Amino acid sequence: MTRIRITGDLARQAAIRAIAEANEGDVVRIGPETRTEQQNRFLHPLLTDLAVQAQWMGKVRPMLQWKTLMVSGHAIATGAPQEMTVGVEGEVVNLRESTAAMSKSRFASLCDYVIAWGVQNGVKFSAPEGAWH
Repeated sequence: MTRIRITGDLARQAAIRAIAEANEGDVVRIGPETRTEQQNRFLHPLLTDLAVQAQWMGKVRPMLQWKTLMVSGHAIATGAPQEMTVGVEGEVVNLRESTAAMSKSRFASLCDYVIAWGVQNGVKFSAPEGAWH
């Protein structure tokens, strides 16, 4: 797979060549850069710290439930569209945004949101402050 970040004319020409040489059926995506692996590696320890030190609605929650709670809360706090629906078995489903599809800046905002919520709720984070910003 070829991934080209447009940084100037040379990179733009390389992208044009890659498209011209692409096989039928290949997919081209052009858009803002999504969150980095470094950012992703930073978020999961934050969520784990929440899972170990905090409760929600009187219950200890595993890391992936904290991820759902934080992504949902962040969407509301930043005015992003939010939708709840009834699932295929009659359950309530939050159709939240994907962290993998977030831009770098949106993902950074999510991490800031998690840290702010944690600090306000007495969580001591294990990652050093500003570890990836």
